[in-house]
Amino acid sequence: MVKSALRDKDKKVLHLVIENFVRHGRPVSSAAVSQARRISASPATLRNIMAKLEDMGFLAQPHTSAGRVPTDKGLRAYVGTLLDAKALPEERVPVIQEDFPQRTADFDSLLLQACRILADSSDNLGFVISPHIFRLPFEHLRFVKISDRRVLAIVVTPFHMVLTETIESPLSMSQAELDHACQYINQTFPGRTILAVRDALLRDLPKHRMKYEDSLAKLLELVKGSLDTGTGEHRIYLQGTSRLLGKAELFDMAKLRSLFQNFEEKASLVRLLSDFVSLGRVKVLIGSEANFPAVEDCSLVLSHYGYSNQVLGTLGIIGPKRLPYERIIPLVDRMAKRVSMAITIFGREVSL
Repeated sequence: MVKSALRDKDKKVLHLVIENFVRHGRPVSSAAVSQARRISASPATLRNIMAKLEDMGFLAQPHTSAGRVPTDKGLRAYVGTLLDAKALPEERVPVIQEDFPQRTADFDSLLLQACRILADSSDNLGFVISPHIFRLPFEHLRFVKISDRRVLAIVVTPFHMVLTETIESPLSMSQAELDHACQYINQTFPGRTILAVRDALLRDLPKHRMKYEDSLAKLLELVKGSLDTGTGEHRIYLQGTSRLLGKAELFDMAKLRSLFQNFEEKASLVRLLSDFVSLGRVKVLIGSEANFPAVEDCSLVLSHYGYSNQVLGTLGIIGPKRLPYERIIPLVDRMAKRVSMAITIFGREVSL
């Protein structure tokens, strides 16, 4: 029975194989590892270590005469080392020269720019998921009637950003009724979310209705209806689609098309990332770890941005398993922190 523990020399060989494979995209031989001149071992010793790593499932040999390539398990061990490191060497951290806008009240522009920088800096697919408008705390809330069955929800957040969402109304409401209900909500539930307001109204609607007649009941139906029909969903920004399509040799194209189709449906990406909801920690999903068939040939590096310890959304990079993880991980980490900083320090220029 093979022991699962890796010695330091085993780990070093594994890392050298992965770094060589990421750089060149070919099976790595013991001679290639030896030429790196970063380990003191004979070619025979290196061959034995690589065979051991293969037996343990960290490496695979595509052909009998070929070198080795890392498996998902091997990549996980390598990435785990990077994530556990307190800091990467400074020369490996990508420098982002571009600044965010001096004013970030346009939340969509902020997230779109972050997405574009992620794609450009990584040469892969960048994505940013916006917060659900109903899950954001509001400093001020207003509903504006657009037509008989459409209402514009306007949320001004405590971090002074304005978000809007057009929602379908199951009932016809006048602007006076909307204003009447919002006046009470702004006075009674400051700093709460629309979802929290909905729950409070459901628990104790008769008491609230005594003062505001049917306005609150109709507004409650508006919120419930929008949730039932899926409106007010997360926005998902994608940049760099052509970059992945330009790396066809690294993907099963049928799976890649399925990937983009699922992301266009948006909800699937949100579900995929729903379990990763903590600030300040980069996550890496490699191939089958995502439990999502369309990304089996991919790796996802993601983190979360937020405000005052509250997770607002997710951002990251999707690319082939041959990602330069030592660069991509700090890039995503830095971008998440910069977005959070831009939200927190509204009105001040934030350098990336």
